[in-house]
Amino acid sequence: MATGSRAVFARMTASSMLDTAPTASAASLDSLRVGRWRRGFTAVSEDVKGEAASDRILRKLGLIFGLAGVIAAVVELPEMIDQSRFAPVGWTILAATLGFGLFPVLAIVSIGMSKRTIQTVAAAAAVSYLAAMALIPFAYAQPTTDATSVWLYRVFALGVLAAALAWRPLVAVGYLVVGGAVAAVANRYVVPQGSGWTLVGDFARAAGLCALFLWCAVYARAAAARVDRESAIASSRAATAAGATARDREQARFAALIHDAVLSTLLDASRAGTESPVLRRQAERTLTQLDEARGSESEPDRLNAQSAIGFLRAAVHEVNPGIGFTTRRWAGFDDLRMPVDTAGSIAAALTEAVRNSLRHATVPGRPVQRTVTVTVSAGGIRVVFRDDGAGFDLSRVSADRLGITVSILGRMRQLAGGAGFVESNPGEGTTVTLVWGSDG
Repeated sequence: MATGSRAVFARMTASSMLDTAPTASAASLDSLRVGRWRRGFTAVSEDVKGEAASDRILRKLGLIFGLAGVIAAVVELPEMIDQSRFAPVGWTILAATLGFGLFPVLAIVSIGMSKRTIQTVAAAAAVSYLAAMALIPFAYAQPTTDATSVWLYRVFALGVLAAALAWRPLVAVGYLVVGGAVAAVANRYVVPQGSGWTLVGDFARAAGLCALFLWCAVYARAAAARVDRESAIASSRAATAAGATARDREQARFAALIHDAVLSTLLDASRAGTESPVLRRQAERTLTQLDEARGSESEPDRLNAQSAIGFLRAAVHEVNPGIGFTTRRWAGFDDLRMPVDTAGSIAAALTEAVRNSLRHATVPGRPVQRTVTVTVSAGGIRVVFRDDGAGFDLSRVSADRLGITVSILGRMRQLAGGAGFVESNPGEGTTVTLVWGSDG
């Protein structure tokens, strides 16, 4: 029975080592994750179900403002027709197209397109509206005599709202000031009655009223960004607390197993002078329980889809907050349960790809666009990093370049169910794809 006791003790020691090692690793990754989330989570991105609050509000505002442009065009149509008596029809059509033409497009792209597309269309609509207003003095061969204001002056808020979607608040305020001045001058040209103070009044009315709309749009976007930041912090805290609770539960279960089974078996073995069938069966049960505990599939800390996306986003933005981050989560496939150490390996490979791009993909004379797209589906995850930079020839990468072979592809090969791919050509940019789970 001494031999059986030694076997029990050896298995107990090995199981203890296997149980404590992941715990320490998970604890260190907990600290890393909390630090990353607190240092730099900025809201961003995408497919309608899993996108950030800031992107949802951008999408909804874009739809509302686009529809408002369509409604304003219909409401102002009688006034446009009436005032076209004082301007060539072609000029009126051109001004109306520039002023309102992109707002239906803004409403359409806000339904399902990316954040960058929405902001690009909004910027084009704001600039186009300003161009339409600047055309007014050239379009009207003679001032009107029975109008209180030119029709385009009355919908100046549309241009300001589009600017609020497209640019930072400071740029949008600049647009408000410049656009208000252009609108006041255009209005005075068409309706010449009045003095210099009337011109100032026109500017004050245009800018003052639109400043309220601008403030509402900016405040709504800022509030959504705050929601994203607080959500990221809350998610990290919840994940840390859940992991700690699960580890404590596993440790308590294992401690009870050691006390109730292993130590009891060893104590009985030390007291027994001869072999006992009862002791032998007890030892066999203890060994079986230890094997089950060691082979248990339960992990003390796993990330769901939202937490895993936030983890990767924070890792990317810690390297460079200007990189676009897009996520897609398909309906019915939100069952992702990613171990923290797996998320750490994917994040490390992804940030290495980002650093390589920042170091080597620069193109003289133009900015390089870099984006990350994360797709969660069917319990797996796919991460794609793209840049449109210098690119390189994969066949000519030397063996001592460890950034790709070890830090990116090597890390992914070491993950069960993980894989990595790098595609690049000189002058055509680089794409790094990381997959894990059923997507792999």
